[in-house]
Amino acid sequence: MKLDLANRWALVTGASSGIGEEFARQLAARGMHLVLTARREERLFALSRQLQQQHGCQVVLLPLDLARPEDVKQLVERVRQLPQPLHLLVNNAGIGNVATLQETNPGRMLEIVDLNIRAVTDLTYALLPDMVRRNEGGVINVASVAAFQPIAYMSVYAASKAFVLHFSEGLWAELQETNVRMLALCPGTTRTEFFEQAGVENWLTRRSAHNVTTVVKAALESFERKRAICVPGWNNWFASLLHRVFRRAVVVSQTKKIFGAHLEPKPERENSTHA
Repeated sequence: MKLDLANRWALVTGASSGIGEEFARQLAARGMHLVLTARREERLFALSRQLQQQHGCQVVLLPLDLARPEDVKQLVERVRQLPQPLHLLVNNAGIGNVATLQETNPGRMLEIVDLNIRAVTDLTYALLPDMVRRNEGGVINVASVAAFQPIAYMSVYAASKAFVLHFSEGLWAELQETNVRMLALCPGTTRTEFFEQAGVENWLTRRSAHNVTTVVKAALESFERKRAICVPGWNNWFASLLHRVFRRAVVVSQTKKIFGAHLEPKPERENSTHA
């Protein structure tokens, strides 16, 4: 039986494209009102107009950069001004990087930490306690199948998603005696802009991939069942178990071969994006 989400409020970060945009679409289709945030203002406005026309939902738009602590604070303050308490938080915003050590910009690595870890932690602890007090609602944290093992040329990103996974699992255990849900979504390769913006433009041309509709549908089904983790697709589920079958050194060495094959030398590359 599906949860009744109609006329409740959800916050979706990184909502201007990819998985975040699809969360906004599927939640609006189920009658939710939305707070949408991302850096790309024009895309947010276009999505907002479409959702309001199709579903008649209320949409609050906040073009923000959640790698900046002051923007996270502004977002929390606005959410607390909603006409009703927030029912669902979707921590989707994230950035990635695929590059050799020599090509890596250390500042970008710290930006990954700020957005993928700090912002997720800040938003969760700011908004989850009220859900617990009301004994309803929940959080979906978008991690990655990369969270299950270290990955060469993507070390900081994989480590950041491991944090999201473990952070979410720990809170899931704490919430077991309540009606509040906590889910870590761990998608594998998905057809979004992530790989192009992360510096491996050719990744999707050489790999099978899920579409965002399938990923978000699986996430919402797992959320309704109060599961701790959702890994969409049998191939991704198998990949998440490799570190249990093989020695960790073997697994990470294999990632070096896989990702190294996609790296092409470039004079300059920042290799990051906000969703």
